[in-house]
Amino acid sequence: MSALTTIPADIACLADYRRYAEQLLPSPAWHYIDGASADELTKQANESAFARWQLIPRVLSGVTNINTQVNLLGQMHQFPMLLAPVAYQKLAHPSGEVGSMQGAAAQDIGYILSTLASTALEEVIDYKQSADCWFQLYVQPDWHDTLALIQRAEYAGYSALVITVDAPINGLRNREQRAGFVLPAGVSAVNITATQSPQGLQACLNAAPTWQTIKQIMASTHLPVILKGIIAVEDAMLAKELGVAGIVVSNHGGRVLDTMPASVMMLSLIRQAVGNDFLILCDSGIRRGSDIFKALALGADAVLIGRPIMYALATAGPLGVAHMLRILKDELQLTMALCGCASIADISTKHLITLQT
Repeated sequence: MSALTTIPADIACLADYRRYAEQLLPSPAWHYIDGASADELTKQANESAFARWQLIPRVLSGVTNINTQVNLLGQMHQFPMLLAPVAYQKLAHPSGEVGSMQGAAAQDIGYILSTLASTALEEVIDYKQSADCWFQLYVQPDWHDTLALIQRAEYAGYSALVITVDAPINGLRNREQRAGFVLPAGVSAVNITATQSPQGLQACLNAAPTWQTIKQIMASTHLPVILKGIIAVEDAMLAKELGVAGIVVSNHGGRVLDTMPASVMMLSLIRQAVGNDFLILCDSGIRRGSDIFKALALGADAVLIGRPIMYALATAGPLGVAHMLRILKDELQLTMALCGCASIADISTKHLITLQT
């Protein structure tokens, strides 16, 4: 089945987009997009973890206007969220990364393009409007290939590098193995060549980046560098000491190592360790505007939205992505209003209570 030309009337939240995507996508593509590592316990934890915190509303607050602006890397963003880097978006819709960029631009939301995009990085940024566009970098086995990618991103106009550091090897993707997933004709990582991807566990480990690699990259670019895939407090502290611009607290949506803690569970610990003067983004499992609110209360400056991009693209193309983001924006503003928060700066842990387990 192909994507719909209009948004179904019964879509009211992001879970509805997931339901439609499962119906519309070919089974192998669906299992690749929706699946995670091994028994998918981390993926399940990412979403259920948000329920551990309950919201404490404030009444009679007098809030009449909601300001959702945040400053990220010196640039003002109208909402504290960006589209996460997601590979092979043409699996979901022929427009691929261009379609998701169009949806993000329509809602004035920042965008991060994956190294494994199925559209040329120069083409995608042509659809950029006011919101920032960053480039996610997978360090390549050959340094010259890595440097060439960085230089292409700089020249094209991307304003930050987001280096994924938590996936030196692929996770145990049992669900996509069972489904027999292979990339279909016409979908590939067009920004890199096949020879740039190492094959085999030892080859991958030999090519894996280290802290020294990050230093080398920082010395080779004028762009701010963000490290994506930080879960350990110690790694967050090392990243700050190294002088990177920020981190993304992320477990890769549960796609690499199973039984990791949910990203949101580590937020407050990492924020306490690095202080308030360090950029922290968070992804993995955000499906509601109230999830965004909770992540911000626990220490994130903004969040990244991942799989829902593919669900929305598969359902209704660029229009679906724009609508999905509109839902999140409306839900966040509603949550802020009911909790008595007129601005992002008003959101704190005083609005949360932890359920006992």
